[in-house]
Amino acid sequence: MANWLDSDGPLLHPNTSQASMMFDRTIRHCRQCGAPVARRLPDDGDTRERAICTVCHTVHYENPLNVVGTVPWLGDKVLLCKRNIEPRKGKWTLPAGFMELGESTSQGAARETTEEAGAQFIMEDLFTVMSVPRVGQVHLYYRARLTSDQFDPGHETMEARLFSESEIPWDELAFRTVRETLEHYFADRARGAFGTHAFDIE
Repeated sequence: MANWLDSDGPLLHPNTSQASMMFDRTIRHCRQCGAPVARRLPDDGDTRERAICTVCHTVHYENPLNVVGTVPWLGDKVLLCKRNIEPRKGKWTLPAGFMELGESTSQGAARETTEEAGAQFIMEDLFTVMSVPRVGQVHLYYRARLTSDQFDPGHETMEARLFSESEIPWDELAFRTVRETLEHYFADRARGAFGTHAFDIE
């Protein structure tokens, strides 16, 4: 699934109650007993507002979501997918989506690449790690060496296609995290060595 956003929307500082509401606003009822929750500071010294059950007093924590994907490459080209779902339907992206329970980050990235691009590939090293605090997400991209130039994209993708650096539709990319990852990829490729890049996107 790839219904994720990155750096769009109003900037909220994570220590504010407004940010707490942004990240745990979906919690309306206790996951233990079903009673309504109230948003307040826990009694254990925590400094952030949490969703706390009004009956059994269970404290519910909302943590950042991991978005995992790949930079699939073949020769001097990378594979991009044209989105067939909102947000940013019709824009180009790297294959990526939310990590599922029970899988590692690399397993999730491989699954998303298979689901969205229908590509054949060999997973390589972790390439970018981008924290996006304003939407409560961490984006992780791995390099993936394509073993075929034939693709069978799933229903979330209109088209899967290889692009050289000069062919990349930079103005039609869906997300800033995709642009940042591609810029780092081509910069590393030009200098002949790939590293792992970790940074924040405000």
